[in-house]
Amino acid sequence: MERERIFQRNRHPFKTFSLGIQHVLAMYAGAIIVPLIVGGALNFTHQELTYLISIDLLACGVATLLQVWGNRFFGIGLPVMLGCAFQAVSPMIAIGGEAGMGVTAIYGAIIASGLFVFLFSGLFGKLIAFFPPVVTGSVVTIIGVTLIPVALTDLGGGNLSKPDFGSPSNLALGFGVLAFVILMNRYAKGFMQSISVLLGLLAGTLVAGLMGKVDLTPLKEASWFHMVQPFYFGVPTFHVSAILTMILVAIVSVAESTGVFMALGKIVDKDITSKDLSRGYRAEGLAIMLGGVFNSFPYTTYSQNVGLVQMSKVKTRDVIAVAGGLLILIGFVPKIAALTQLVPTSVLGGAMIALFGLVLSSGIRMLGDQVDLNRHENLLIIACSVGMGLGVTVVPQIFDALPGWLRILVDNGIVAGSFTAIVMNLLFNGLSGGKQQEASAEQ
Repeated sequence: MERERIFQRNRHPFKTFSLGIQHVLAMYAGAIIVPLIVGGALNFTHQELTYLISIDLLACGVATLLQVWGNRFFGIGLPVMLGCAFQAVSPMIAIGGEAGMGVTAIYGAIIASGLFVFLFSGLFGKLIAFFPPVVTGSVVTIIGVTLIPVALTDLGGGNLSKPDFGSPSNLALGFGVLAFVILMNRYAKGFMQSISVLLGLLAGTLVAGLMGKVDLTPLKEASWFHMVQPFYFGVPTFHVSAILTMILVAIVSVAESTGVFMALGKIVDKDITSKDLSRGYRAEGLAIMLGGVFNSFPYTTYSQNVGLVQMSKVKTRDVIAVAGGLLILIGFVPKIAALTQLVPTSVLGGAMIALFGLVLSSGIRMLGDQVDLNRHENLLIIACSVGMGLGVTVVPQIFDALPGWLRILVDNGIVAGSFTAIVMNLLFNGLSGGKQQEASAEQ
């Protein structure tokens, strides 16, 4: 910790600021796509949708600072970014469109689910016993595998139904950015290497502008200042069915966050204890309640930023604190938010391939270093869990016939794969198997 404090104190402010921008850009697309989908499905007006996007970014920043702070009561104290939970999209749309509920029921359910996570964080902290190296490595590998299709979709243009999806220009931009990032990591050194993704995004956007593929309309239409207004869409209402649905979503988010926490712990060489996990869950519960009050979304840890920590080799929290502050600033100034919308989807996709691929390689390294791969049981755990995670991601319709409350738990590749790894590890190794595996790998 002393070494980290010295590194934070000695880094040049411009470098810290640049690295913070890089983290914001890495998670920005994921942060704004959720309000765009939900607001569109619930027929929000243009003004309402503008507010939803701005307040979402602001809440992302506040939630990130809560998690990074890391005190004795809440916060994991790791370089982790928080964003809106993707798995909450379908339930929020379903609740908002349900007769007798509406938008206010969404935010009542979000507040209640956040309180549930906050109150039961100590119980969730015991989950560490279910995450020995074979499970943790599998979960991190699954996260990387399931994110790759997202990156490739973005590289092609962002939407398979678009006429220019997979066009030579999109492919040239995406793979050009990827090549730029690779070459920067091969030949650049120090700070320039650590911000290779940011430089790639800037270079790709510049080239896209010369090709006429940068739309300046969002920048022109955005205002300079936006006031925060709690309960913007009305006073929350509380319905039992909606609350139970969002509690299930929150449990799924906790399971996903556990894998991210454990992965980051390995990257920054910190042993994650059950008390650390409890503080992380408590901060996540606060963030979810914050989303309900601000009329935005439930928040969870973003796995895409794990790859950026790995690539930049900057593992200190000051960079993430800057990123959180930038998100808050962007939330107040829509004009700044519009600037990040100028980055074409294909440019972003090229950078995401490198980031998500690093998450995948991090999981593989964890499995190779800490798990006895000579044991057939461990190989079977890895094979089935990664296969399930990838399979559900590629064929998400497989569980469409199941009840809605059950689909929440299985139609997400990360959650389905993680659940498979946990159950199979208990079957083959039991709760005490993790220590035995690690000892065998070290021998």
